[in-house]
Amino acid sequence: MLAKRVDALPKPDDSPAGEWLFEPKWDGFRVLIFREGDQLLLQSRDTKPLGRYFPELEAPLKAALPERAVVDGEIVLATASGLDFDLLQQRVHPAASRVKKLAAETPASVVLWDLLAEGDRDLRATPLVLRRAALEAHVKTGVPGIHVTPLTRDRALANGWVERVEGAGLDGVMALRANGVYEPDKRVMLKIKHERTCECVVAGFRWHKDGEGKAVGSLLLGLYDAEGHLQHVGVVGAFTAARRIALIEELAPYRTNALEGHPWASWASADPEGRMPGAKSRWSGGKNLTWEPLRPELVAEVAYEHLQGTRFRHTAQFRRWRTDKPPADCRFDQLETTPPYELQTIFTASSS
Repeated sequence: MLAKRVDALPKPDDSPAGEWLFEPKWDGFRVLIFREGDQLLLQSRDTKPLGRYFPELEAPLKAALPERAVVDGEIVLATASGLDFDLLQQRVHPAASRVKKLAAETPASVVLWDLLAEGDRDLRATPLVLRRAALEAHVKTGVPGIHVTPLTRDRALANGWVERVEGAGLDGVMALRANGVYEPDKRVMLKIKHERTCECVVAGFRWHKDGEGKAVGSLLLGLYDAEGHLQHVGVVGAFTAARRIALIEELAPYRTNALEGHPWASWASADPEGRMPGAKSRWSGGKNLTWEPLRPELVAEVAYEHLQGTRFRHTAQFRRWRTDKPPADCRFDQLETTPPYELQTIFTASSS
């Protein structure tokens, strides 16, 4: 079952579908878990097996789940400062020895939110409130690494989650109909995410996949840190076809002598594990990540959802050029931050 993005909690209504329930949106790997006796299958949303990457979850899941069950949830990696998606991504590694080492050093957890089958019962046509009651009844509590997500009817609490949970690396709030059934491949859930804006230096770009010189694919964004170094914080994309072509002319004046004194010029010979725009990684899927430098004089206002470490968690969205903004003013200290939200509180919170 999928979700549709909205900007705010849905308003109460008297529709036959019933009231809204709210839960935090976890930032990890979506997972369907199938258990039958000693057999356990962890499957991603696109049906890829995930179990080999998270061997530390097998014993806890067998201890917590019924003998025969299908559950929906999220694999997350919690640290003292919140959820860490970058560390979670490192677990998808081809070397079993590497996976085993990371499983011991940074064990993952599972947050469960839906019970789709138990024993011989297919629960997908059962209202959510009853599926939730069954989930709480059949999943054993107190098993390390296995958690049931908080769920609330309280709109004030849910609005507080929208503002606060990102401080722990969460990804917003989900809204679901209390009487809703489980509808695979349909966007019947709502996800509420907090969008923010900031000004960034545009210090480079990548050509669109259609080919060099035909259209701009994305802009490379930078912010100055406290030491005055321009750090690469992410990219902005999702332009229309016409806008991609227009950007060629808009960026052209800033390409002249762009590498002379460019703060990212040394990346051409940097450590391939470093954070440079053109670096290949196992996450790039063979994409062409070469980049073209621009003199760091352009400033763009962009919208972003939240910061993870010193990077935008998702691709930012272009809003407008800020010709009135000096590049030197594009610093990390302009970013809105949220106070840390105690993950243990979320993990152990009871339904309300």
